[in-house]
Amino acid sequence: MKVLVLYDYPPSPGGLATQGDLLYKGLLEMGVDTHACHFESAQEKEWYYRWFNPDIVVGVGYWGHTPQLVLHPQRYGVQPVPWLVADGYIANYQEVLNELPLILVTSNWVKEMYVRDGINEKNIEVLPVGCDTDTFIPFSKDDPKIIAVREALGVAQDQLMILTVGGDAASKGAQEVMQALAIIDAKAPDWKYICKVWPQPRTKAQNLLDLEMATHLGIEKNVFYATNTISRSFMPYLIGACDIYAAPSRLEGFGMPQVEAGACEKPVLSINAMGMLDTLIHNETALLAGVAQRIVVDHVTLGKESGFADTQRVNFKTPRTVDYRANVNDIANYMMMLMTDAALRNRLGKAGRKRVVANFDYRVVAKRFVQIMNDKFGIR
Repeated sequence: MKVLVLYDYPPSPGGLATQGDLLYKGLLEMGVDTHACHFESAQEKEWYYRWFNPDIVVGVGYWGHTPQLVLHPQRYGVQPVPWLVADGYIANYQEVLNELPLILVTSNWVKEMYVRDGINEKNIEVLPVGCDTDTFIPFSKDDPKIIAVREALGVAQDQLMILTVGGDAASKGAQEVMQALAIIDAKAPDWKYICKVWPQPRTKAQNLLDLEMATHLGIEKNVFYATNTISRSFMPYLIGACDIYAAPSRLEGFGMPQVEAGACEKPVLSINAMGMLDTLIHNETALLAGVAQRIVVDHVTLGKESGFADTQRVNFKTPRTVDYRANVNDIANYMMMLMTDAALRNRLGKAGRKRVVANFDYRVVAKRFVQIMNDKFGIR
């Protein structure tokens, strides 16, 4: 089997790049003849098509990347297999995607979104995102690297560190977490809430709104937003430094940081919806807050980013859910349970790592990918 993997290569610290890079790494370790290429590099992709002649071109992205992941390899007679996430609504390329023999998606919820928006479910297979369980491991609180992380973030050794990681924090449920922390603050043990976000203009604006909320709630002294650029090499230690990983996300097709937290034996507090239904088990590996609200829209405005020549409005006959909000009271109750019960934190964390190693280790994912290719195309 010869596989060309298209993603943000060389990998940036982002989720899609990590998703592609771990598949690439897993395939190489299995002995599969594999190369990686940036999904937008037309010249380099064509170069690989011509001399490498891959059996499969697997491209990591979302439906809006169809021109780069599907149409481009098709132009050169190569079989594309997109590995896609969802962003709430699949607005375009249904005809192109429905002509493919196989589409990979990251969770059953993502599959439901594609089927809802007109993609044939018979052509869709779920392939979860991999996790490097050799890097994301349990760390001792006495590890100098863990101590250094907490000191740099201003977290005292006797404080409970709650962590959320994302491009921005609000989309990962940070506002709901802050509201919950304000509810329990008077009776909770000493805590500090760290939000690690990616530095970009959109994030900067969202950070200000989040911090305004923290001030309004009266918990601003316990909330810290870390906005530095960091590498994937630092992530295991950042997660390893926390006591509770909290991300009741508003929109999540898989939940890579939640899985990585589980690999580090950290208890996870999330939402009982979307990709977390595949990756987390309530009261076994995580505590999952109920859904308090679904954000529903009856139209969207689309443009060139979605493959349309001009900006246009699309009206839905049936309104679509594009966002979720977790139940703040559930978060508060579960947070209090985790903060006051070290044995519960330990139990959830150990069960979380066991599940991640068995189901989401990048080598497990690579083997599953090879099996799907064999079953679908007869390629070994």
